[in-house]
Amino acid sequence: MRKLIDGLKGNWVRVSLGALVLVVFLLHASTAVRLGFVDQMENLAYDAHLEWTVPNTRDDSVVIVDIDEVSLRAEGRWPWPRAKLAQLVRRLFDDYQVRLVGFDIVFAEPDESSGLKVLESLADAQLRDDTAYQAALDEVRPSLDYDEIFAEAIGEYPVILGYYFNIDAGDGSDTPRVGALPEPVFGKSVFQGKNIQFITASGYGSNLALFNDRAAGAGHFTQEPDRDGVVRRVPMLIKYDDAYYASLSLEIVRRVLGVDDIVPRFEKPLFDTRGYPGLEWLMVGAAAIPVDHRAKTLVPFRGGQGSFEYVPAVQVLHKTADKASLADKIVLIGTSAPGLLDLRATPVGEAYPGVEVHANLIAGILNGTTLQAPAYTLGAEVVLLFIIGIGMIVAGSVLSPLYTTLFTVTGIIAYIVFNHIVWSNGVVLPVASGILMVLTMFLLHMSYGYFVETRGKRQITGLFGQYVPPELVDEMAKAPTAYSLEAESRELTVLFSDVRGFTTLSEGLSPRDLSELMNQFLTPMTAVIHRNRGTIDKYMGDAIMAFWGAPLSDADHARHAVEAGMAMLAGLEEINHAFAERGWPAVRIGVGINTGLMSVGNMGSEFRMAYTVLGDAVNLGSRLEGLTKNYGVSIICSETTVAAVPEYAYRELDRVRVKGKAQPVAIYEPLCRREELDAAWKKELKLYHDTMRMYRMQEWDMAELNLLNLKQTSRSPQLYEVYIERIQHFRKEPPPGEWDGVFDHKTK
Repeated sequence: MRKLIDGLKGNWVRVSLGALVLVVFLLHASTAVRLGFVDQMENLAYDAHLEWTVPNTRDDSVVIVDIDEVSLRAEGRWPWPRAKLAQLVRRLFDDYQVRLVGFDIVFAEPDESSGLKVLESLADAQLRDDTAYQAALDEVRPSLDYDEIFAEAIGEYPVILGYYFNIDAGDGSDTPRVGALPEPVFGKSVFQGKNIQFITASGYGSNLALFNDRAAGAGHFTQEPDRDGVVRRVPMLIKYDDAYYASLSLEIVRRVLGVDDIVPRFEKPLFDTRGYPGLEWLMVGAAAIPVDHRAKTLVPFRGGQGSFEYVPAVQVLHKTADKASLADKIVLIGTSAPGLLDLRATPVGEAYPGVEVHANLIAGILNGTTLQAPAYTLGAEVVLLFIIGIGMIVAGSVLSPLYTTLFTVTGIIAYIVFNHIVWSNGVVLPVASGILMVLTMFLLHMSYGYFVETRGKRQITGLFGQYVPPELVDEMAKAPTAYSLEAESRELTVLFSDVRGFTTLSEGLSPRDLSELMNQFLTPMTAVIHRNRGTIDKYMGDAIMAFWGAPLSDADHARHAVEAGMAMLAGLEEINHAFAERGWPAVRIGVGINTGLMSVGNMGSEFRMAYTVLGDAVNLGSRLEGLTKNYGVSIICSETTVAAVPEYAYRELDRVRVKGKAQPVAIYEPLCRREELDAAWKKELKLYHDTMRMYRMQEWDMAELNLLNLKQTSRSPQLYEVYIERIQHFRKEPPPGEWDGVFDHKTK
């Protein structure tokens, strides 16, 4: 115990963070604070659990007579004449001997499709004195009064009608109230003084009084989705004008069981500190329907669409349906036709017929398979969260990372298993809040340990963060001891770029515009280098120096440098387009790339250090950038870079001695990848190669003729103008006899 206490004291920061997380989740569980993402995850967890546990078997106690697409094509578009619906009702009871019929349809307006109203208006006007017409009308009136025909049909049999409530937010002053409401199942006094959060309606759409008076009963089919638009629960009772109205499924169950009264059952908890609502069940005879604090019950889905038998309405009308499938069954008349807008998002289907939601509820209530999520589960959730939270705080503070991980995984599995056991007994306990709390605590413990215990490692990688892109720093952080700031000799590739005519460019801009222009230029250029795994060495005014192969080793450092240089040139077009829109001058750059042995490391003075590269190979890279102006090209690579990147096609520019170097070096212009080289370039390069051979053999006339031809046809002719001028110079001042074709550059 002493060791435990010392461990908690020594890790007071972790204990405090864990306690904070625990308090937040306890406040959520007690509904004092609602965390939207937790509710969303709870819904997803419930959906996953439901899909995992649904029986996926068909229930034959309820049959859906479906006004589907087949029926609409056969009998005409909806709404059908009430006389046809009367025929459907009579067929179901007389020919198929069904037990009860419920309509997931509302009949709020009179049916005038028979034309009776027109005939009666003629009888009252133009044909008022026509006795024969009046007699004929009296004779046919009963057969054309479709509402009366339908009312007579539903009055002869046990038929339950449906209607709906408007439960949108607002004061209800402009909410429609259509039709006549049936008698409520409860008056105001039943729930007076109870703290129950009933859904309150502001309006309704109900059936004509003619139908309500004849039907055996009526229930609302209002479905209130959760915040994510998914129907998981259905309100068993809805409050309107201080009265309470039963749902369609509740009313059908009441009629099937032959029960006159629905009895609310209130439970008084041992400790009542929050005005506990107390309503736990609605008793319909021996059937107990569990409800939550809003008098809603979870829909006991059996599976996806088709868990109940669907019989097309047209088959009933034409008496072609299977009699055995309908005899003594509860029948719901509804629609699955998409055009009739009775499809709902549910945990078991994104376009689930609303009528089948009622079928699941009716069957679940009668079979006793409803799921219970009573208000007391809030207390159970608080207790569970507290126990698990304390366990995580202790484990994260005194156990090693490995054992903390094992404890976390074991705890989550145990919590899920316990939740499933409770679910199997018909009670739904929240699960996502506990899992999210455990994972949050675990991540906090691990993150805190990481940030504190790896501070030294992060300081090392933080030094390199000034030079290399974040993704390379991340790679280095995986093994920080492998990297050092100590100087070392290594083969690397260096790149220099410089803006052409920067002095002239800057003279036409204000200091502020010049600063902004450079920012707009250097940012995308740097991004290109970073994307190609380069290390920024420094910015020198308008120039950039970068290198590849350090601090992170890169076997393809030369290729990445060439690709970066080519991408920088390609990116200039977009940059210059943006500059033109702002009235700024276009920018042109030269790029020099060299591969060789360099010294790399943290170098400088005791006042300032920088991670950089030094050496002759670095100086050559700078010289190559300067030579781009001489040869009229934008990028030059040394022969060592070309040898390391053979997948590119190059144009040899020259063999030169740069200032400060005794040994000659061949320089090249990268054109594109070899597979992208077109026929025109291939032809030009072949002729240019022959021309260079003639030039070095001092065959001036043939070389000049070829160069003139190349200058006329090439897409990059400036190079050939350089050699034409050289040949003209060599004619006047021939090179020495031992001349090897190397050109000496005297300036940087």
